[in-house]
Amino acid sequence: MELLLNLFFYILGGTALGLLMLLTGIPAAPLAGAILGAGILSISGNLDVAEWPPGVKTALAIGVGTVIGTGITRETLGELQVLWRPALLITVTLVSTGIIVGLISSRILGIDPVVALLGAAPGGTLGMSLVGAEFGVGAAVAALHAVRLITVLLLVPGIVKLLAPLGEG
Repeated sequence: MELLLNLFFYILGGTALGLLMLLTGIPAAPLAGAILGAGILSISGNLDVAEWPPGVKTALAIGVGTVIGTGITRETLGELQVLWRPALLITVTLVSTGIIVGLISSRILGIDPVVALLGAAPGGTLGMSLVGAEFGVGAAVAALHAVRLITVLLLVPGIVKLLAPLGEG
């Protein structure tokens, strides 16, 4: 029962800050808010470390994947006829850069190469954390991706608004 109450408080904290972040108008603010809300509770030490029942992370990954997958339509595939080259360039560049940054981080900062490579890899926090968990470093990878994701969600929309007019015309 104590485990369920503990998880309830994490869910409540993530939900509360996720909903509060909706007021900011920042894209994906609920996601960033939920990460921050649950993370703050976890860091506070007032709650035990969350221990999710087996299969919960997998079920959530399937749910998130399904939500993302439903956004792939015939129109999306049509757009890929035009965007396949930029998609390929961006993918190769991000993966290559992630490997280089991961290796440099590991060597210079002295962190575990697995953590550095998975932490620098492009991808979502949930997906990379699940991969990290298979290597026994899920929490460290999740921390690196959470910092990256929150930073990107807070900075990039403003940068896009600032720079987007430069690309027009």
